[in-house]
Amino acid sequence: MKFVFVSPGANEELSLTEKSKVIGSWPPLGVLYIATFLRNDGVEVAVLDQAAVGFSVDEAARWVEKQNPDITGFSALASSGKTAARIAQRVKERNPDAVTVFGNYYATFNDERILATYPQVDIIVRGEGEETTKELVRALEKGTSLKKVRGLTFREEDKIITTPERPLIKDIDALPVPDRELLDVEYHSTLVGGIGAPKKFTTLLSSRGCPYKCRFCGCQNIVHGIWRPRSVDKTLEELQLLVSEGYRQFLFVDDSLTINQKRIIKLCQRITKEKLDIEWICEGRVNHVSYELMRSMAKAGCRIVYFGIESATQRILDYYNKQITPQQSVTATQTARKAGIDIIVGSFIVGAPTETTREIENTLVFAQKIPIDVPQYNILGVFPGMALWDEFIRKGYLTEEEVRCHWEMGVAVANVHPNTVSYENIKELIRHYYRRFFITRPNFLLTQLARTMRSPYRFDILKANLTRIGGIIREWKDFVAFDKEVDNGKD
Repeated sequence: MKFVFVSPGANEELSLTEKSKVIGSWPPLGVLYIATFLRNDGVEVAVLDQAAVGFSVDEAARWVEKQNPDITGFSALASSGKTAARIAQRVKERNPDAVTVFGNYYATFNDERILATYPQVDIIVRGEGEETTKELVRALEKGTSLKKVRGLTFREEDKIITTPERPLIKDIDALPVPDRELLDVEYHSTLVGGIGAPKKFTTLLSSRGCPYKCRFCGCQNIVHGIWRPRSVDKTLEELQLLVSEGYRQFLFVDDSLTINQKRIIKLCQRITKEKLDIEWICEGRVNHVSYELMRSMAKAGCRIVYFGIESATQRILDYYNKQITPQQSVTATQTARKAGIDIIVGSFIVGAPTETTREIENTLVFAQKIPIDVPQYNILGVFPGMALWDEFIRKGYLTEEEVRCHWEMGVAVANVHPNTVSYENIKELIRHYYRRFFITRPNFLLTQLARTMRSPYRFDILKANLTRIGGIIREWKDFVAFDKEVDNGKD
């Protein structure tokens, strides 16, 4: 049996700026995990990253037709679910007997809606996909009932059947190393028109899940607050393999990489001891920062840290259930700077219910007061799978009609909640403070230039982007980040 996977590109409805944030920047690691898992079980597999290779919907469908698979799987997020449906429709037009399967967050939290809306979709895989997809393949091979496979939603005659939830994989060390050679694509971690990793680049996962329950994050409804680390030995083995294959730059896509500081310090010490010539990027929580941790990471090649700072107002942080304070953000960024992290990115979310214009401005100004190099301003949105989505339905902020309109791509809180600053006003504030952050602070610009001259990593990025500067400036001028879906590396 042959199973081909498609990682679809951005929906046509997204603006050019929004598309620039989601197309082909990183390899679809979650797809590679499942494809490698199936291949090791004897299933023939192939993988297409539609956006990374620049295929249109019709070209992607022709690729699937040429592969002649028994099953075609689509890994979709809110930013790409409609594209996945369009490709699936073309696949069905060419082969009505083809089996089409959707997975990932978009599918998990919209399973019945997808099946009711798109007749070209046959089966939904909910949650983690490895074991469920393997059992699905075997059931289709043998012609046995899909009702025995946990974690599926599918049609049976005129009914939609939902099987019981599948438990999470306990031992993720037992999963095979994803085979990046399944994708003949060169990635560079592009963002907002710029190259973020000029050397051979890929993504890496050292843990799954997160114990926190931020209300704007869908992760909790997939992993139920459970964090599962890989061992340091297994993570290091994968790094050594990738280095032997020529990779030099990495992004750890863990939701909670630094939650166990001793584990990461040990990993960093091993990387340093083995003299792995690598550079890497990760996210971190500001309440899991120490100088020892940041210094170990910097010595082991960590060049960029993303901190989820979110807000300068404690009551908004409490509303998000973020479980941090603004002072922890100050301390974390200062510590990372002192430890030698090359680039510090602060991520902020504005536009919460009842958040005032002054509170939004305080957050945007806060970004200028702390030692970060790049701010990422997000307008709060709600999607199925988020606690806020369910809360808005319960409280009537999302009517049945609005749910029908917004379940696929989400909606900005400012466009549905009666007590928020208007969406257009928030966008204008963000544009204004982006300009202030990057253009109207000469001391900041001089400091950034000096740091770039001292940092080989920064200088490499500058050289790689010299021909793109004009486009990058135009992108940043218009850049407003809609609150991202959290994908836990399962894109």
